[in-house]
Amino acid sequence: MAKHIFITGGVVSSLGKGLTSAAIGMLLESRGLKVSVQKCDPYINVDPGTMSPFQHGEVYVTEDGAETDLDLGHYERFTHAKLTRESNITTGKIYSSVIERERKGGYLGQTVQVVPHITDEIKEAVLRVAGAGVDVAITEIGGTVGDIESLPFLEAVRQLGLELGRENVLFIHLTLLPYLRASGELKTKPTQHSVGKLREIGIVPDVLICRSEKPVGDDLKAKISLFCNVQRKSVIEEKDVDVSIYEVPLVFVEQGLDELIVKHLALDAPARSIDAWRDLVGILKQPDRTIEIAIVGKYLNLNDAYKSMFEALTHGGIANRSRVRIRKVQAEDVTPESVEGLLAGAHGILVPGGFGERGIEGKIEAVRFARTRKIPYFGLCLGLQVATVEFARNVLGWKDAHSTEFNKDTAHPVIDLMESQRSVENLGGTMRLGAYPCRLKPGSAAHRAYGKDLVHERHRHRFEVNNRYRPDLERKGLVFSGLHRSEKVEEELVEIIELPEHPWFVATQFHPEFRSKPTDAHPLFREFIRAALDHQQGT
Repeated sequence: MAKHIFITGGVVSSLGKGLTSAAIGMLLESRGLKVSVQKCDPYINVDPGTMSPFQHGEVYVTEDGAETDLDLGHYERFTHAKLTRESNITTGKIYSSVIERERKGGYLGQTVQVVPHITDEIKEAVLRVAGAGVDVAITEIGGTVGDIESLPFLEAVRQLGLELGRENVLFIHLTLLPYLRASGELKTKPTQHSVGKLREIGIVPDVLICRSEKPVGDDLKAKISLFCNVQRKSVIEEKDVDVSIYEVPLVFVEQGLDELIVKHLALDAPARSIDAWRDLVGILKQPDRTIEIAIVGKYLNLNDAYKSMFEALTHGGIANRSRVRIRKVQAEDVTPESVEGLLAGAHGILVPGGFGERGIEGKIEAVRFARTRKIPYFGLCLGLQVATVEFARNVLGWKDAHSTEFNKDTAHPVIDLMESQRSVENLGGTMRLGAYPCRLKPGSAAHRAYGKDLVHERHRHRFEVNNRYRPDLERKGLVFSGLHRSEKVEEELVEIIELPEHPWFVATQFHPEFRSKPTDAHPLFREFIRAALDHQQGT
């Protein structure tokens, strides 16, 4: 039977429970254990697919096409856990399932209640990811202890602690020690209250992980241990890291967190092996070179909106023993008059995915700048679409070329709604989602990067390159180096475009950032950073 770790959070939200869960998973894997990781989100939305990036940040897409919380990106980057739509459950999913069963008479006339019916549904969802071969199932409970929304999830895991046996369950509580500059002190009272609230629910934490911006001394740990009824050795400091989030597992190693977990759960685990992880952190701290990549987007004031992309750029830098510095350029600010001042000196230019018309003309202008100045360019999803529009406008001379997403009346709709999307009415979960095969053109930059003929990449889009215009675009030099072929020829979809006469100009309809890891950079991000380094040398 799999052992279970439940991770809760207190005092404030956004403390980093997802990162903590991922780091623990990575350490357990380093000891030869197989882990699963799951996120429970208390919001009533079925998934984050219809939520604004300003509300929720990035929507992370799994192999099987689920739109999920961005914390699942941390899980996949840090571990080898196979995540699916079962790896992210929400209040919306749980209640939808229970209500559907009730409508079918599945409860045999019972009065359906939060306890036991909602909590039973949550428990079933938790146990489903702890299947055969899993040694430790890690479940992160979203939200903050004390929130009304989180109560059914906390009650469910409390019950699991009782049903599975405390020797098979570990409760970890992540909390905050705020620093008061006026008195120069870290304060423990919010943590005491948070643990007290958790104990009222019936959950006694086995481990406390304390986030702080200052070091936590032994005296303070002893105080926390006494007032929170947690063993002194189980009070773990998680001080803000200096360089990168990838330092977090090493911080835990120094305090023996993985040893605590292994002993509490009586796991048969060999000594850890994390030399590769130490090496990548060493590169981040002492890189051979530093380059600057300009990102032209519209959510750049929110790091979480492009979380996987920023991390994949870091991974590309690690693979080239380099640090990647980001220049954030708001797409709305880019015009023919301002583009020089905003983008000159960048060693590479990237246009990420997105939705809506705001900033589109700025993104198109950024593509023109990269194409004509021979600066390495990488486009992701919408970044491919604006690159196609720019090429049609400025190389083919179709000045009104556009996407029908933004101009339904354009005479040259080089980007158009996919046929499979024309009858779609609901917005949630209806895009082209998940992994699809892509056949690569031999000799292309993409083919050289991957080193294989067929790849599978994850998607999240409704619009595509209009196949009617492919012959015209190809005659002028645009290469369609990656294609998705189905049994029906008319459903052939463009996945990658390139300009072979350019030092490095590649754009993808899919999101390669979802497959990148710090120990295994995605091939396209690795080669984009390599091209940017070459450009730096040339300048």
